[in-house]
Amino acid sequence: MKNRSEKAALIEQIKEAAGRASFAVVTDFKGMSVEELTGLRVALRAAGGEYHVVKNTLARIALADTDHSAVAPALKNNSAIALGFQDPVGVAKALSDFAKTNKKLEIRMGALDGKAMTAAQVDELAKLPSKEQLLAQALATMNAVPTNFVSLMANMVRPLLYALKAIEEKKAA
Repeated sequence: MKNRSEKAALIEQIKEAAGRASFAVVTDFKGMSVEELTGLRVALRAAGGEYHVVKNTLARIALADTDHSAVAPALKNNSAIALGFQDPVGVAKALSDFAKTNKKLEIRMGALDGKAMTAAQVDELAKLPSKEQLLAQALATMNAVPTNFVSLMANMVRPLLYALKAIEEKKAA
């Protein structure tokens, strides 16, 4: 059992992390081993997130004054909170991929920038391309416009050049 000051410190730690996070997901981890939880934590850390297993009452108190207070109804039984700080798609992908390989992990609910999300919406978010992929696609689209313009201009001048070359060859002969 933790004393009151340890609980207050834990609440403050989760509140601070949740305040920095743009994405929060409540999961059910019942039956998972320590090794499996460690693997999940490693995957989430690589995606720019954290995974906290904490008592539901403490989690509700910690999330009460944050953008993620919408996930409070999902905090029951064996709950844990995944927080995403950088790219919410990466954290959603890590959770979704882990849930596919490990049937003991269940995504209950999420919150993205203060808006509640169902488990199905979190899975849909995981299917989106990552931030880097979206930026690459936007850059490729923006680069295509000047490239196509140059090709169009070259195609307009090319027949004139062929005609001039044919005239030159005819006069040379």
